[in-house]
Amino acid sequence: MKTKGYLVFHLNLAFSSIEEQEWSKVIQTCYHPLLDLIEETGITIGIELTGWTLKQIERIDIKWIERFSKLLNSRRCELIGSGYCQLIGPLVPYHVNEWNQKLGIDIYNQILGLRPQIVLVNEMAYSSSLVDLYSQFKYKGFIMDRDNIKLAINSDKFPPNKVPTHAIGIENNTLPVLWSDSILFQKVQHYAHGDISLKDYLTYLNLRIDQDEKILPIYCNDAEVFDYRPGRFIEERPTHPEGEWKRIGKLINAITLGANIEFISPSEALKTSSDREIKLASTLVNASYPIPVKKQEKYNIARWAVTGRSDLWINTMCHRIVKYLNKSKDNNSDNWQELCELWASDLRTHITEKRWNKAKIKMNAFLNYFNIDRNFNDTQDINMEHDSIESVVGQYGNFKISLDDEGILLRIHSKNLKLELNLRRGLTIHSLAFASHDMKPCIGTLSHGYFDCISAGADFYSGGVVIELPLLRRRVTDLEMVDPKFSIKDNGNIEIYAEIKTQYGTIFKVMSISNDRELISLKYDFLKWDKVLGSVRLGVITLLDEFSKKNTKLLCANGGKNMEIFNFDGEFNHTKPSSTLVSASRGLGGTTGKIQIINNKKKINLEWDPSECAAMPMLQNNLFIEKQLSRVFFSTQEIDDTLKSPRSLKGFLLKIST
Repeated sequence: MKTKGYLVFHLNLAFSSIEEQEWSKVIQTCYHPLLDLIEETGITIGIELTGWTLKQIERIDIKWIERFSKLLNSRRCELIGSGYCQLIGPLVPYHVNEWNQKLGIDIYNQILGLRPQIVLVNEMAYSSSLVDLYSQFKYKGFIMDRDNIKLAINSDKFPPNKVPTHAIGIENNTLPVLWSDSILFQKVQHYAHGDISLKDYLTYLNLRIDQDEKILPIYCNDAEVFDYRPGRFIEERPTHPEGEWKRIGKLINAITLGANIEFISPSEALKTSSDREIKLASTLVNASYPIPVKKQEKYNIARWAVTGRSDLWINTMCHRIVKYLNKSKDNNSDNWQELCELWASDLRTHITEKRWNKAKIKMNAFLNYFNIDRNFNDTQDINMEHDSIESVVGQYGNFKISLDDEGILLRIHSKNLKLELNLRRGLTIHSLAFASHDMKPCIGTLSHGYFDCISAGADFYSGGVVIELPLLRRRVTDLEMVDPKFSIKDNGNIEIYAEIKTQYGTIFKVMSISNDRELISLKYDFLKWDKVLGSVRLGVITLLDEFSKKNTKLLCANGGKNMEIFNFDGEFNHTKPSSTLVSASRGLGGTTGKIQIINNKKKINLEWDPSECAAMPMLQNNLFIEKQLSRVFFSTQEIDDTLKSPRSLKGFLLKIST
């Protein structure tokens, strides 16, 4: 079989670093030449764009729409779907994903008179839940980047014909996958920009052909990077004097003749791949790579969750609007459309200051219109009546409270739970046991020496805070001696307060223990923390005993209606920096604010409210002979190239129950 190749160009007028006054220039410089390329080469090229971008082009340049429609109707190019906006599916609630697809398909039909049959995963940020979403909207297949999926399913050393042809969702849906390739699309960009020669490009391409690849995604990426520079980076080079679209045409001709590749449409490529005699279906993800993303590891889900100009704020406000719309009579398409626009991925990366200020005005107007609270964890010094530790030892409400012989551990006991808190380490959890677990600890501390390995020669606490400030070469934690204060609430719950003063501000912790349920909560406030440039992880959970075994499962929603299931096995660490400039490597969406950890029939529930703080969950699992270190973290800030300025820190509330 002769090697086939296909081309897909991604059009995005919402591109983070392009100002609105540049849109007309982008259409003339990038989008019209793309249609010229289709007409000149006769190749059926895929064009992927959101409904929002299509609307803007129609408003600015109706001639482009007319040309595009004519090529579509003559089947000389192919429409690839995206949705109404380019948003990160695994980071937004299910109803937002649902509306985004519905609105996008409506606009494709209104403007072009047709709907796409293939959809491209926005920003190549994938979760298993997207398979079910795309199936719901009758797509015949989807395009996803292959490189990080291969790492997720441990097939990076396998030949191309061993890579899955189909993806499995979490609701028994299966869809064919058309793979894109980061290295291949970057090679095209490098040639067009003049960074490599035609000979170098063809040498690499022929190497791929010699590896028996039958379908090559020659290009599947942005159109705005040819003969135009979006201005994302200061060090961007000038456009090539020969003309980069002309060089692409030259490259396509050389590929056809020199590499003996037959170009086919994306739909033909999908059919060829999915019709293989041996069909390979996979979930495509695991706990190590729960949300694979395109390109190198520095491009990970944290990029749209907790970095940018203020990802945490805008995501939290968007969750707040979803919460309102789901309960309100204002649940109409116009409001969901505006919300999709506010959840666009480009507001969360290299957005210009001008466009960011415009987005903030739009967000605040939307919140004001629905009378939704705009305050975001504005913390204040807390002054209240409280009891000292000396006065609560013994019977305190419905709880028995005691200290160990050294005065290190504070022990709290009720019919529902046993809790030990470390007074010398910031009220971290030494052990937590629930009655339904036969009072066996499920969360707590693995002490120094537990692992017979110097690389794990530390204490692994629960309930702590770790703030890393790389520019200052400092790590700040809450692991200090505390003198806690106590109070009994009207419902019989007790609350324990602790202040940890640091040179950067005060960490204020409140531990609440339920009187009538197997439930505790941890609340963190950061008083007078300003201009923090670093990673902030809190609500750290270290699993103990049965829950730190290989058969433990973690359930978490990543943009879908239901939770996805991940096995706590193998080695991975989402908190590990992917470079000296990027503080994290992976994470979870946690779009419902719930995580469930299961071992056999025992469960631990972790809950937070994304409309109060849209933190990003992260996982760690390391193996040491017969012992396992399994942890959950919550991040409210990470570092990468999109983080524009220092910020004040925001509070977080985590509930732990059975």
